[in-house]
Amino acid sequence: MTRISTLLHAEQPALPDLAAMEGNGELIFLPIGGHPRAWIRRLAPLRLPEFYLFDRESPPETEQRETLVAQINRRPHCRAVLTRKRSLENYLHPRAIEAVADIMPKFGDHDCVASEVAQRVFDSRHDDYCWERLDRHPQIKLRNRAKHWLNTSAVEQMTVPLLQERDPDGEIISWLETIGHLAETA
Repeated sequence: MTRISTLLHAEQPALPDLAAMEGNGELIFLPIGGHPRAWIRRLAPLRLPEFYLFDRESPPETEQRETLVAQINRRPHCRAVLTRKRSLENYLHPRAIEAVADIMPKFGDHDCVASEVAQRVFDSRHDDYCWERLDRHPQIKLRNRAKHWLNTSAVEQMTVPLLQERDPDGEIISWLETIGHLAETA
């Protein structure tokens, strides 16, 4: 989110630059994958504005996250949203990924982009061995590695027009506007 917010802030200065805000001590990012309920209870006594962004993922995880979002949104100065797409990687444009990995991935809004990309990169580099023959552990390791560079190097290849193509409803902008509003209430 920090890289995308910096990109959007340059074009729309009213949107917050999350990287700058984090650098200035105005906000803190807590990556809380897995079981966020404990964190939510821990942070509540601080009575500070909170914003949570949850990947939609797939059922039954989606339903659990919808319940959690509803609970958070009942608290004052707290907002939580569930992405409309499976995960943040689904907002990346295939051309940004191609610029980094020299592959052209094909994925929809609810596909696992990291898995798709990891498989395509692996297959493009191994003519003698295919992805399906790999054990699960190496596949997971390669998927996690792809997820990392997708959220760093590929995001850095994004432009505002590419983002608008992948997010025509302005979902990411709405998250940034919400974060900016919450920061003003702190």
